[in-house]
Amino acid sequence: MAARASRPQGVDLVIPEHKIQEVLERVDLVSLVSRYVELKKAGREYKGRCPFHQEKTPSFYVIPEKRFYFCHGCRASGDAVAFVQRYLGKTFIDAIRDLAREVGVDLEAAQDPAARERQQLKEATDLAAEHFRALLWEEEGRQARDYLASRGISEETARAFGLGWAPDAWSSLADKLTQAGMVEWGLNAGLVNRRQKGEGYYDFFRGRLIVPIRAPEGRPIAFGARLVGSDEGPKYLNSRESRLYNKSETLFGMDQARDEIRRRKAAVLVEGYFDCIALHQEGVKHTVALCSTALTPGHLKALGRAEARELFLLLDGDQAGLAAVERLAGPLLAAGAAAKVALLPTGDDPDTFIRREGTAGLERLLNEARPLTAHVFSTVLPQGKEASFEEKMAALERLKPVSAQLPVGLVRSAFFAALSAWCGLPASELESALRSKAPPPPPTPAPRAGSSAPSGRPGPAPGRAPPPSAPAQRPPPVKPPDSLEALYVATILREPRLIARDTFRVHDELSHSGLRLVLAHATSGHGAEDALFEAPDLVKRAVEAAMRQLASLQGSALEHYFLQVCRSIMLRRIKLQLDYIGRVTGQTAGAMDLSEEAKQLFVQRMELLALKKRVEEETHLPAGTKSPMQPV
Repeated sequence: MAARASRPQGVDLVIPEHKIQEVLERVDLVSLVSRYVELKKAGREYKGRCPFHQEKTPSFYVIPEKRFYFCHGCRASGDAVAFVQRYLGKTFIDAIRDLAREVGVDLEAAQDPAARERQQLKEATDLAAEHFRALLWEEEGRQARDYLASRGISEETARAFGLGWAPDAWSSLADKLTQAGMVEWGLNAGLVNRRQKGEGYYDFFRGRLIVPIRAPEGRPIAFGARLVGSDEGPKYLNSRESRLYNKSETLFGMDQARDEIRRRKAAVLVEGYFDCIALHQEGVKHTVALCSTALTPGHLKALGRAEARELFLLLDGDQAGLAAVERLAGPLLAAGAAAKVALLPTGDDPDTFIRREGTAGLERLLNEARPLTAHVFSTVLPQGKEASFEEKMAALERLKPVSAQLPVGLVRSAFFAALSAWCGLPASELESALRSKAPPPPPTPAPRAGSSAPSGRPGPAPGRAPPPSAPAQRPPPVKPPDSLEALYVATILREPRLIARDTFRVHDELSHSGLRLVLAHATSGHGAEDALFEAPDLVKRAVEAAMRQLASLQGSALEHYFLQVCRSIMLRRIKLQLDYIGRVTGQTAGAMDLSEEAKQLFVQRMELLALKKRVEEETHLPAGTKSPMQPV
């Protein structure tokens, strides 16, 4: 298990956010802090000398009802996890583990078995990707490097896409996985197979150039493999699907293309890995490729998340390319996607075309691309209204698979209106002829108690109540992160060294546990992409949006911006505390009526105002620097 031991301790544990909240709710913060600090009750709070700096007059407060501590002297603050982190010097995940053990929350049992399997698959896939990559650049990878050179793929591009080599040996990877204690994980990932005779395992990929298929965050989740130097076996092999890899939701090259797709608001779709790689090498960096022959709603959602508003189908100009357009047209039209078709000259594929014509030639081809419906109609019925009866009937037959995927509603009606204008037949008659192929409308919701069952559906037997259905046990929904805190985390993901400039230790006080977990992964050597890999979608989207806001900042400008984010978070927290004190003390009749609690609050108020002044002075905004809430 050497590979696992080399990882930062605890980082491989995926902790659900609702379990972190359960730990914080169960911990008695006063009891916890009292082990290390002598606390005395002061109204609703507890007060003592701060354990994080030397002081004579107590200015450290524990607020049990808010599960929060704060020092007016050194600005230390946070929850129980933050206290353990700071006082005992533990990592975020180790602090969670220790507290969970103490209050009886079983984090291991809380883990979804599927999440554990995903983690195992990730580790085995990571090891395999590094194994293949290293072998490509060693002596035994020469054959694969020669093949890449014959296709015009440079070393820089090969390294950027993480290409690798699986030698023509039976157990090169299997031995590596066995040594690391991961061979069973490799079996589940489809990287090795069990020997039919005797014990042991053998490699699935042998004698092949390896193309890692990556998640949008950049982590390898599967592999495509091209046979090199032999005619035995299929030209391409692909990893089978797993809990880590779903080909109907994965587009090859999305990790490299995502930023350019966002910039252009458009994507180019090709069918082959090497077509995608070649276009990226020539500067067409908004290109992605299918990992299968089908285009699915999952693919379109992935493009939507990357903010692609327009999709160009760049396909071969031969019969196979024309058939591919018809195959892809159904899901694209059903989704109402703005798609165009750019057909290559007969005999060309994207790889050969761009090597001959260059980026300018490809841009010209994309500019001349036709809308998808115009292309499909002109392909199946070139003569349009002037076509013969037989030609129109044959065209309608070819369009049946396309219309079958269009849901009943506006999209379907618009399709038949356009088809009617092209072929000269009434739209109502066209739709009637193909209606039997239309997918059904969404199912009718189940009737409420006391109402009758919908027509055609059997209701409960008379006199017998339907069996009660057990409510599904679902974890509480993940709350969206605060935008300022997301900016803080995004800045550190961009430039990890900046965490040392956080003099206010905002990282100990982040209110969103999902952001704290991302930060824990990132600061333990995993990198930004890996840190976001397991984050909940709400957290991932918030951090990615913050990263886009930071895109134009570099060097000292990024550092100034980071300091202003820290400043804004601190000032906001000070304001919340001042508002609270103002509400409580505002109910006091007069100075002679002050209770001990009210007197303490007035002292806190003076300390907070002094702290506010120091924060403003220490983080004075340089001229020309935008504030954290301004667009950049």
